[in-house]
Amino acid sequence: MQIGDRYELEAEITADVIAGFIVDAACRSPEERQPAVLATAGMIALMERAAARLMAPLLEAGELSVGVHVNVTHIAPVPAGALVTVSAEYLGKPADFYEFEVRLEDAAGIAGAGTHGRAIVAEERLLQGAARRR
Repeated sequence: MQIGDRYELEAEITADVIAGFIVDAACRSPEERQPAVLATAGMIALMERAAARLMAPLLEAGELSVGVHVNVTHIAPVPAGALVTVSAEYLGKPADFYEFEVRLEDAAGIAGAGTHGRAIVAEERLLQGAARRR
């Protein structure tokens, strides 16, 4: 992977990434009700997917890429049913992680942008670490 390499995906904003679905699944009180627009958590998931796909050729058997940081701004609401383009552009490896510029755009323009870092880890080691936290 070279600096400037880019991965782009298209997605439809479905019920599983809208704010109302994500919040309603965890919170049931009326004051926590959310609109049927792309949730920030859903936007970040799509951005992570684009970066992970760009990194896929770097992975060896038994390895995964995992998110280590996210610094994004959710600029505009995106309605359920909208088609979006999500991109990740490789910026370099400033430390033990790979850094990406990420963006999400719909027909009206940029709806989210920022940076995202990912690391390559051994899946078994990751799962063992998670199990120790129980």
